[in-house]
Amino acid sequence: MSNPRSEYGRRLADRGEAIARGARRHLLVSNLRLLVAGAIAVTAWLVLLRDAMPAKWIGAPILGFLALVVIHARVLSRNERAVRAHRLYERGMERLDGRWMQTGPDGARFLAGHPYARDLDLFGPGSLFQLLHTVRTEAGEDTLAGWLREAASLDDIRARQAAIAELAPRVDFREELAVLAAEAHVGRTTALAAWAAEPPAGLTATTAALLAACAAVSALLAVLGGFEISAVTAGDAAPGRVTLSMLVSWLVAQSVIASVWRRQVARALHGIDAAAHDLALLTELLQRLEREPFTSPLLARMHAVLVEGPVTASRLVARLLTCVSVLDNFSLNLLSSPFGRLLLVRSQAAVAIDRWRAAHGPALAEWLRAVGEIEALACLATYSYEHPADPFPTISHEPGDPVFDARALAHPFIVETHAVPNDVRLGGAAPHVLIVSGSNMSGKSTLLRAVGVNAVLALAGGPVRAATMTISPVAIGATLRIEDSLQEGHSRFYSEILRIRAIVGVAREGRPLLFLLDEILHGTNSHDRRIGAEAIVRALVDAGAVGLVTTHDLALTELVASFNGRAANVHFEDRLVEGRIVFDYRMRPGVVEHSNALSLMRAIGLDV
Repeated sequence: MSNPRSEYGRRLADRGEAIARGARRHLLVSNLRLLVAGAIAVTAWLVLLRDAMPAKWIGAPILGFLALVVIHARVLSRNERAVRAHRLYERGMERLDGRWMQTGPDGARFLAGHPYARDLDLFGPGSLFQLLHTVRTEAGEDTLAGWLREAASLDDIRARQAAIAELAPRVDFREELAVLAAEAHVGRTTALAAWAAEPPAGLTATTAALLAACAAVSALLAVLGGFEISAVTAGDAAPGRVTLSMLVSWLVAQSVIASVWRRQVARALHGIDAAAHDLALLTELLQRLEREPFTSPLLARMHAVLVEGPVTASRLVARLLTCVSVLDNFSLNLLSSPFGRLLLVRSQAAVAIDRWRAAHGPALAEWLRAVGEIEALACLATYSYEHPADPFPTISHEPGDPVFDARALAHPFIVETHAVPNDVRLGGAAPHVLIVSGSNMSGKSTLLRAVGVNAVLALAGGPVRAATMTISPVAIGATLRIEDSLQEGHSRFYSEILRIRAIVGVAREGRPLLFLLDEILHGTNSHDRRIGAEAIVRALVDAGAVGLVTTHDLALTELVASFNGRAANVHFEDRLVEGRIVFDYRMRPGVVEHSNALSLMRAIGLDV
């Protein structure tokens, strides 16, 4: 596997050159279009006003201009994709340099209702979602968010690991997947999925045949009427065979016939206008995915969903796109809309669209799911490629209490050159709970977040920031970011104990649990905190849970003595160097021996 920094640098230079070439081509084609437009004007003047050349000569520059329009559109499309690819690798460099925060979609909409997403910064500005995000569709966003919000089964985790390992070195494929969108916003596949999920309106092949017959009669009458008018104008025939009144009468009758299915037509077309916006994007994505060979079982299964059957998913979606395009062209275009009414294009398109939904609507949901899963796998594969030292964890399926055993564990948000790794062992032969003491800003909360975020990555199927890691499939409970609520009338302490009650409830249900309790019960007095913390930790450990508890209150470190080896004290410390507090962020066994609170207050000028 190539070095990500050097590979991204090479591709940035290559895409930069492509952008420069594209700009030159754009200027050249623009100038040629201007010259050809001038030639059309001169030719038209010579033909129409001066009668200096045959009229057919004007066709050549017009055809040339139309060809340049097509060429120009392709040049602009290539230029746009080169710009998007350049930005893709710029963002990759930002991730490698640790400058990715506050840029790109942050998935804040996925925070609501999740028990620990805010505690571990899974969504929102500077979140794990923002770090991983390279998707182009809502289906991809929803899938990635779903994997971060909920742990996968053991089989799914292993299948995703194999798929991510396959996709990680495929930089070209992941680039194409990321730049396929023609616009800067994410494809709104949710509307398309909602439309496909609606039941069909019931328009049948018989309806299609009858409407087509009516349109054919209208076209025939219009053509014959036109010939009749031309003949009368030329004095070659007498009027009377096809009159305007006959055509009008037929059109009235045709309208009456079409009105029989008016409600069904409206139902068939309801929502397709919103869904149609990204049909072209979806078609391109499907075409690209169908061309890619896959070997891992999960990717091969997703690929089979797209290509199984006599017609591939991309061709079927392209057919739907054609129906919608015809509908739009004959409904929204002022020049063609009269012909659309004459030929019942709206009704006929509605029949075609409704029959497509009846035949392929359920399959469309599967295609979107496949696209979303492959995009989410590509996100995690990009992360894996950019961090080649990060391994896939071992997922333990041994019976008994859960296990979290990580060597050289660090937080994925911190650049590798700055991160300070620590070993964390919970469960099995190791203690079930670590009581973490230490000074302010020494790294206690960061350790809890590192454990939690790596657990989320592991249980989503991704690689982790550690030398090695073994983890059981666990639920996660965290209290790292607790706030009071004016709306609900809850103090911070009350909000915390409600959260802890929910965490204890999960453990007592018999589900394996990893708990991360930051500054436990620090909103109450030392006496109550000591009694309450011991009861809470004991309830969790007795229920088989494993986890970490941080505290500033050294009295809580005395709890370890009553847990018969199932708990241990660890700490972070600091030292004062030339009046400045220095942290090494190393976790050590035992209890911290001093506090830096007074030193910090004095360092910022408080007279204490």
